[in-house]
Amino acid sequence: MAKLVLIRHGQSEWNALNLFNGWVDTKLSDKGVTQAKEAGELLATEGIQFDQAYTSVLTRAITTLHFALEEAGQLFIPETKSWRLNERHYGALQGQNKAEAAEKWGDEQVHIWRRSYDVLPPLLDSYEETVEVQGTTYPAFDRRYADVPKGELPLGENLKITLERVLPFWESDISKDLKAGKNVVIAAHGNSLRALAKHLEHISDDDILNLEIANGQPLVYDLDNNLEVISKKTLSK
Repeated sequence: MAKLVLIRHGQSEWNALNLFNGWVDTKLSDKGVTQAKEAGELLATEGIQFDQAYTSVLTRAITTLHFALEEAGQLFIPETKSWRLNERHYGALQGQNKAEAAEKWGDEQVHIWRRSYDVLPPLLDSYEETVEVQGTTYPAFDRRYADVPKGELPLGENLKITLERVLPFWESDISKDLKAGKNVVIAAHGNSLRALAKHLEHISDDDILNLEIANGQPLVYDLDNNLEVISKKTLSK
């Protein structure tokens, strides 16, 4: 039996501003740093000893992992980063205020873009290296994706496509560690983790719309040798 812990990154700068984030590389807000550290405190109290960590290539997830592992006294464990664990790419919505988007396109349409399983948001026209929002320039597609075939880089994603790009990494790396009996922690994003939860828990396309994963609250799975879920709980203060 192995344990798998999923941690959604702490609140980001853009979460605090109610902006669509996606693949744009924003940092944690002060609240997000606190949430990441509290996640580590919860893990320390739970007493889980990890063997391997995974995260995306986005700063808010990486720093969440580091803060959490430091608080848990396990910053030394092996760590692997993959773009396949990135947040869902929100396409042309990235950087837009969610409330303003709802005013422009209507609440129902924006809700469908955000929560539906297989409806795409408006797509980007091209791969931009940076994006400027409110006078600040953020990295978007940069050298961290240099080895990714252009055809695999998204111009926008729904949850279905997010799951399709997460699963190959799950099969090639994460699942092998778990089947070997290793305890694994993944610090990633709301939608990449919802995709993994859908796969693990065999959640239907309709029911996945109702799954919420809170920032900085570790989700702990006990898995059997076939990676079927034995138990699941959320750690919170």
